[in-house]
Amino acid sequence: MTLVALAVTDGVALLTLDDPERRNALSFDLCDELHTAFDRIEANDDIHAVVLTGTGRAFSAGADLSQLGSSRTEGLERIYGGFLRLARCPKPTVAAVNGAAVGAGMNLALAADVRIVGASAKFDCRFVDLGIHPGGGHTWMLRRIVGPQVANAMVVFGQILTGADAERVGLAWRCVPDEDLLAEAHALAARAASGPPDLVRKVKASIQRMADVSEHDDAVAVELEPQLWSMDQPAFADRLAAIQSRISTKP
Repeated sequence: MTLVALAVTDGVALLTLDDPERRNALSFDLCDELHTAFDRIEANDDIHAVVLTGTGRAFSAGADLSQLGSSRTEGLERIYGGFLRLARCPKPTVAAVNGAAVGAGMNLALAADVRIVGASAKFDCRFVDLGIHPGGGHTWMLRRIVGPQVANAMVVFGQILTGADAERVGLAWRCVPDEDLLAEAHALAARAASGPPDLVRKVKASIQRMADVSEHDDAVAVELEPQLWSMDQPAFADRLAAIQSRISTKP
């Protein structure tokens, strides 16, 4: 049984968690399949962006903690591996959150570069309600995206966000009707996929590096080398020539 389906259209990979009876819980097998899928995506030069979603009513109900047994550290790290593999993907990634994203399932959504959510989406940390501390970098990812107040409201105070709430606080880029979710996510991913692949990956890497930069001068230094590199690439020369041609033909 395949728990993660992979399809490719117009340079965009659609990864679908396909275990609806278990609400796409992050089992060992599902996380292992995510690893394999991302290995295939990164090895395929015809794939330039990724959309991740779930089947059924849930995006992901969280970690399947029943599998941990006595090997708790190793088991947790195996579950973490699923969303960390997404976080480490050098290609642009979009989470199309189609329903509930709970606990570690919310980590999976947080690990994407951008989140587009359906109107029926829900973000539920739930760790404290279950009597367990958040894991997998949950509080770090959430705080970086929405700030300390919203992170505290969700994790400590147990507030659940709807899709519209997620858009309002910046957890989601957009909230759209459920029936439009995949089309909107694909359109966004396709826009990134249409750019020069090496350039897009370098820009994504620079944005990630900026998390550790506090001074403007340091930010300038981070961007200088890749900007100089981009000016020597054929894509820049082609686009510059096209712009100059349009300008020269104007009356």
